[in-house]
Amino acid sequence: MPVRSEPWPQGTPCWVDCQVDDPAKASEFYAALFGWTIEGGGEEVGGYLIAKKNGDAAAGIGPKPQPGMSSVWTTYIAADDVDAITTKVTSLGGEVIAPAFDVLEEGRMAVTADTTGGVFGIWQARRHIGAAVHNEHGSYSWNELHTRQLDAAKRFYADVFGYTYTDIGDGKTMRYALFTPPGGTDGVGGMNDDTLMPGEPMPSYWLTWFQFDGVDTGVSRVTELGGSVLMPATDSPVGRMAIVTAPQGETFGLIDANVTKGEFPT
Repeated sequence: MPVRSEPWPQGTPCWVDCQVDDPAKASEFYAALFGWTIEGGGEEVGGYLIAKKNGDAAAGIGPKPQPGMSSVWTTYIAADDVDAITTKVTSLGGEVIAPAFDVLEEGRMAVTADTTGGVFGIWQARRHIGAAVHNEHGSYSWNELHTRQLDAAKRFYADVFGYTYTDIGDGKTMRYALFTPPGGTDGVGGMNDDTLMPGEPMPSYWLTWFQFDGVDTGVSRVTELGGSVLMPATDSPVGRMAIVTAPQGETFGLIDANVTKGEFPT
C-alpha cells in the first residue's frame, strides 16, 4: 500500500479536493464509493473535510468558495515556494484566482489558471504534505490536463515547473504528453490534446483519476448512488477506465491500472 510521509517534490500533483454545494452529501457519496472515512469540517477550516483511507489522508471535500460556480475536482501541484510559483504564473500570462494564503499551520496555497484556462491549485507543504495514500483502491492515481491548446500548455508548465515531456500517440487519433519534473525519471501526470476527442469542445480542465479495483463495479456503484456516466468503462493500455459524474456535478475518472489491454497508436 503506497503511503507517503514526506512532502512531494515540486511539480508533482500532490493533492486533490472537490468543491461542492453540500460537502456533507458529497462525503456520503464518496464514503460509500471509495470506503473513505471523513474528518474535520469545523468553522476554523471553513467546513473543509479530509477524506482518509485506512487512517491516511486521501483527498479533501469543501464548500464552493463562490456561489454559482460549478462543482469540480481540483488538482494541486506541489511547490517549494508558492509565492514564487504564482509570480511565474502571472509573468507568463496565467491568472491568479486565489492569491497565496496560509492554511493554519498545514501549508500555504494558491489557486491559478494556465494560459489555456486550465485551473489548478498550488500547495506548499508544512504539516500537511498532501496525499499520504495514493495509487491504491479508493485513492487518486493520475492527474491530467485536457486542453485544445496542447502546445501552449506544454510551454507554460515547462516554464513554471521545469517539466520535460514524453509524447505518446500518432498525432492523428491521439496526442498525449507525459510530464516529468526536474530530477525525476518517470511521468507524474499527463496532458491530452482534446481537439482529437469526440463530442462538443470543452474549456481546458484538469481531470482526477482514482484507482478502482473493478471499474465496472465502480461505474455501477456510481449510478446506484445517484451519479451518472460520461464515458462507459473501456479498456486501454494503461488500465480499464471510465469517466463519471457525482450527484452534485463534479467529474472524475475511475481506472483499474491492473487491467490493461492493447497498445497506444504510433
